[in-house]
Amino acid sequence: MSRPKQEEYTSFFNNYINLTTGNNYNELIKNHDEIICDFWTKIPFEKWMYSYADHKWSIKQLFQHVIDTERILAFRALSIARKEPHPLMSFNENEYAKNGDAKNRDPLSMINEFRFLRKSTNHLYDSFNNKEKILTGKVVDKIISVNALGFIIIGHSLHHINVCKKHYGV
Repeated sequence: MSRPKQEEYTSFFNNYINLTTGNNYNELIKNHDEIICDFWTKIPFEKWMYSYADHKWSIKQLFQHVIDTERILAFRALSIARKEPHPLMSFNENEYAKNGDAKNRDPLSMINEFRFLRKSTNHLYDSFNNKEKILTGKVVDKIISVNALGFIIIGHSLHHINVCKKHYGV
């Protein structure tokens, strides 16, 4: 599969997809997976609870958001690949962060969870054939493809790494 075409996703996801380099999911993994997984291991323990402004997430909350979002996007890809006939639900990232318990989580446990999740998502994408990758489905009322979701998953992680570097000083 090649990079997703604009008609495979809404413009909301342009930034995420544009952060990725590679022409297919396997190239994305080669170009980004190690960087994405290793970034979180370099955050000093004392920085995990840091928030750069009032009402902004801590690094732990932001990382939990990355984990949650990858799970949700992978579920969407699986649902579309299996030809789910009903539109999928959106999610409110701020409600997830508010209702999650990131502040009480051990950063090492989160890092390990994320590594397993990345491997799981990679295996999921490896299981999709080319016919499944081009399938599209709806999230609420917006069209998205299995292929585009793979690029968005990687781009979303890269986006939040950039946020950490810019706003959190890590």
